[in-house]
Amino acid sequence: MAHTNFKPVEEQLAYLKKGVAEIVPEAELAAKLEQSRKTGKPLRVKLGLDPTAPDLHLGHTVVIRKLKHFQDLGHTPVFLIGDFTALVGDPTGQSETRPPLSREQVNANSKTYLDQVFKILDRDKTEVRYNSEWLDKLSSYDIVRLCGKYRVARMLEREDFHKRLTERQPISMHELLYPLLMAYDSVVLQADIEFGATEQKFNLLTGRDIQREYGQEPQVCMMMPILVGLDGQRKMSKSLGNYVGITEAPDEMFGKMMSMPDELMWSYYELVTDRTPHEIAILRKEVAGGKLHPMDAKMRLAEEVIAGFHGEAAAGKAADNFQRVFRDRQAPQEMKEIRLKRVPGGVFVVFPKLHDVEERITLPLSSGTEKWSKLLASIKEVASASEVERLMKQGGFELNGSAVMDPTCKLDLDRPGSYEVRVGKKRFLRIIVE
Repeated sequence: MAHTNFKPVEEQLAYLKKGVAEIVPEAELAAKLEQSRKTGKPLRVKLGLDPTAPDLHLGHTVVIRKLKHFQDLGHTPVFLIGDFTALVGDPTGQSETRPPLSREQVNANSKTYLDQVFKILDRDKTEVRYNSEWLDKLSSYDIVRLCGKYRVARMLEREDFHKRLTERQPISMHELLYPLLMAYDSVVLQADIEFGATEQKFNLLTGRDIQREYGQEPQVCMMMPILVGLDGQRKMSKSLGNYVGITEAPDEMFGKMMSMPDELMWSYYELVTDRTPHEIAILRKEVAGGKLHPMDAKMRLAEEVIAGFHGEAAAGKAADNFQRVFRDRQAPQEMKEIRLKRVPGGVFVVFPKLHDVEERITLPLSSGTEKWSKLLASIKEVASASEVERLMKQGGFELNGSAVMDPTCKLDLDRPGSYEVRVGKKRFLRIIVE
């Protein structure tokens, strides 16, 4: 008899397959869902992440969101922090041996992961584990026994290892251990399903093989696409500068998401929102038919994503600011405020509070006036005075809403006043002379 807590298998599959690149094997997923529905026992769904960096970006959230979809349906998400495997270093996609992290680095990164992950997952319904719980305790005999369950030839079929062998690049022994340790995690956790990006396919399939060796029913492997970065060309990565960090300020996230090519937003709708394929298809049809402007569709996307991490009020405020600045060509309601006061031989500068501490400096000044370009460079708001002067000549510098194209334009520091300053398209300041 079907358990009332679980939806029909066809309905679950339709929801769970959204955005998935590959399921190995799909028939087993359907069978596991059916068995779960009959017995009333939730499936154990594993996602492991090594804490190799302190902050997550939207690319990381693709697999976390899929874990949430299983959680929505009543299954048990097992979020595994690979604090041990991070010390080994995942060789996936590496052209050379990656230096292992220190225990201190791993511990520091682990602390921030959960706060970020629980912006997506329900904390009370998530099982959190650390693989050091069991991997730290393996004896030499246990490790040799584990290694004996897999063939070297099979390991060297792996694309990145094969490429490095062909190019005579070294492969360290600890790298060969990584897929086996990850597979052993699945044995300990008795995983029914494991997630990973498409580039993790070898590691996930190794988990199936090792579970069989330990007498367990093998896990189903679900591979998610790699999220393309804001440039529309390469995978999202901090090192490439094409990322959206989930801890970034709402205005920063909004501006970044609005910079992506229009066509790219559909994969973001699919991979980083909870919208159904039917809802996304309707949006695409409205844009294609001219009923909905692409920018408005992209603004909806940005607002939905930001609401998930910062709340609806913050997302709405970021959308309003974007509307004011970039569509209505007005200044944002809130902007960085810097106060200036003339003192003998210079000008006293007070910056906004950072961590409840006000920064104050005194700049030398021979007269009561200073060129705007030089002033902004002196207070580190631009890279150089020449950058401001170039923007002025191009019409990219405004004072109180009016373009200033004269590079020699000066600020009178003996006359109190308030100035809204726009430098380029995105930088706004309020300069107050006291």
